[in-house]
Amino acid sequence: MKLGLVPAHRGFFSGALAVEMRDKTIAALAAAGAEVVVPDPSRTRLGCVESREEAALAGRLFRAAEVDGIVVGAMNFGDEQAAAAALRTADLPAPVLLFGCPENGPLRPGAQRRDAFCGLLSIAAALRQVGVEYSLPRQPILDPASAEFAAEAAQFLGVCRTVQSLRRARYGQIGARPDAFWTCRFDEAALQRLGPTTVTLDLSELLLAVREEGIREEAGALAASMDRSADLSQVAAESRSRLAALEAALRRFVREQQLDAVAIQCWTSLQRNLGVCSCFAMSRLADDGIPAACEADVLGALSMHALQLAGTRPAALADWNNLHHADQDLVNLWHCGVFPASWAKRRPIVGPHEILSGPAAILPADQTQGVINLELADGPVTLCRVAHDAENGWQVVLAEGVIEERPESTTFGSYGWCRIPRLRELYREVLLRHFPHHVAAAPGRHADVLSEAFGRYLGFKVHRHA
Repeated sequence: MKLGLVPAHRGFFSGALAVEMRDKTIAALAAAGAEVVVPDPSRTRLGCVESREEAALAGRLFRAAEVDGIVVGAMNFGDEQAAAAALRTADLPAPVLLFGCPENGPLRPGAQRRDAFCGLLSIAAALRQVGVEYSLPRQPILDPASAEFAAEAAQFLGVCRTVQSLRRARYGQIGARPDAFWTCRFDEAALQRLGPTTVTLDLSELLLAVREEGIREEAGALAASMDRSADLSQVAAESRSRLAALEAALRRFVREQQLDAVAIQCWTSLQRNLGVCSCFAMSRLADDGIPAACEADVLGALSMHALQLAGTRPAALADWNNLHHADQDLVNLWHCGVFPASWAKRRPIVGPHEILSGPAAILPADQTQGVINLELADGPVTLCRVAHDAENGWQVVLAEGVIEERPESTTFGSYGWCRIPRLRELYREVLLRHFPHHVAAAPGRHADVLSEAFGRYLGFKVHRHA
């Protein structure tokens, strides 16, 4: 990620102190993983931004580099008009982070001072007046060399990564949604106006690709990695070959169309016409950074993609499936068997679909191989669901919880028991705000990043469960 830096300086204050903090900020942003774009001292006084000319230079630098975000730091009081002019010249739809630098020590007569605590208020006022949205650290006055600043820089990079990637995302929709599931409907034109493009593929085209000689050659190369992902000892050789061919065909579609995520018609046409489930292939795509949503749920794929961008770990798409029989703050996050294997508590096992081939006997078991059975590893988790309708526009619900083991309540497929304080209040909110039955989940705590990305920069209504 590229970050532009505006080291805001006002000439009444010490140039040496401003340069010290400029250099610390550059080092801290680089340590967080950013490529820093900043005015050079050879072209500006001190390498900071103080005048209209320096602001214009900084803005042109940011625009030419197409930075993903901009950090405005009050090295001292700072010049608010120059800071605002730099952002207006850049004219980029990029997130902005504001912070101010602390004093070096106690205030005394004759001592050098920064006054950034006051100056940051002026810079913020100027940005508001020119219509620039900005983010703030939890503590707006921070030493760039501190651990707190490092954490804020990492979070801001997550915001930038999420916002910029979602705006230019490409999602593949393979097949139609299940006719019975209105919950998976979406407005493709509205999604395009938001930014992401939907690329469609008829399921018949995927089925034809699976049978191509070139795909079968690619499938042969996947065999060893499939065994590393999960235990396939229960899967017959013919079904293994079909699973590999299906995965190869999906990967080719992703590669050729440069897709960021996919949503797949996962039942029952694939089982009837190919004789396997797509779950295992979708799990492996997710582990390789390509979120794969069930039941052609494109907005589910967007929700997964956003979580992955915010935290860099693979995401799952789950049903809000069941309350625990005795604990009202525990929900079973479940799906037929498609979660990323990397999130499993122990080695996953691939087998038949327990619903399609179980008591209902919709299909024979040998036509439903490919479901990945796993229990999620314990630890913090973030839930995210994007929704859109004519009444509410774009909105997202966010919650954080903890995956915990409940040995008295186990099931088939992929699942994890998630503890969310005041779960019933969240459930009521989900119902009242028109969110569907699918929710994306990923390890870690990412609600801060997603609240900022969706709410401040993408224009969503954010419903965050505290």
